[in-house]
Amino acid sequence: MRRIQFLEIHEQPWFPSSLRDGVTDALQFGFNLLQFYASIVPLLRDALDGTAGATRDRSYDTSCELSRPDRSVVDRRVVDLCSGGGGPWLDLCRRLQARRLQTSESEDAPILEMPILEILLTDKYPNLAAFQEIALGSKIPANVRVTFHPDPVDARNVPGQLQGLRTLFTSFHHFRPGEARAILQNAVDGGEGIAIFEASRRSLLSIALVLPLVLVHFACTPWIRPFRWSRLFWTYLVPIIPLVLWFDGVVSCLRSYRPQELQEMVGTLTAGASGREYEWKMGEHSSAVAGAPITYLIGYPRLR
Repeated sequence: MRRIQFLEIHEQPWFPSSLRDGVTDALQFGFNLLQFYASIVPLLRDALDGTAGATRDRSYDTSCELSRPDRSVVDRRVVDLCSGGGGPWLDLCRRLQARRLQTSESEDAPILEMPILEILLTDKYPNLAAFQEIALGSKIPANVRVTFHPDPVDARNVPGQLQGLRTLFTSFHHFRPGEARAILQNAVDGGEGIAIFEASRRSLLSIALVLPLVLVHFACTPWIRPFRWSRLFWTYLVPIIPLVLWFDGVVSCLRSYRPQELQEMVGTLTAGASGREYEWKMGEHSSAVAGAPITYLIGYPRLR
């Protein structure tokens, strides 16, 4: 099955922002409810560890919303691109820090000295209400800080002051090959690590799973936060949101990249301004959701 560059409705500039927010809220809720990305925590932790040395001691973006932590205790920073409604971070940050807490206890390290994980949410069309809901929510662990960038951020040209491991969850397929390569090249040019995870795949199984997942969203809509009456209207009375979820879900599968295509893309990258070589890892990782594997691509500067 070859890759097909169709258009997804919710990413179009003409699509009303209120409906786009409804779609991204539903996706974010589903990611966390079904724990789509729980299995990739070890891969994400390795990417954070591999990137930490390159980002330590840099200046931090002062335009981000909410309080900013003391740089001396933050040694893991994530710049999440194409965040939509916040992606899977509610689930992932708990899993990441819970595992580190267990490690600290096993090594008899003082828990209070455990470094803080900072997550910065960004998007070309930022869903600010959803970002605020996550950043101010009570479900964020005490050793995690969530902030967000209020202005649009293009994943192909990330502002230099947004520093840390760049992540993309089920969004890399939105970009044509040339644009996708530009995202990777921009990370290399900035000397930043990047971790890409795609739940959608070009396979009959993934396409078949779209409709059941949309039905789950349909049934759970009243519990999606932040609560909006308009979401109920556009889900149950005029079902635009579930229809867009289904259509865009199928298109996402058809647009997804396979590991060998990611390998070819990485092979065309040039050395960044720092001239540092990159460590690249890619493949498919097993998932607990109907056995559908997650495609991943991770890259970060090699230690000198």
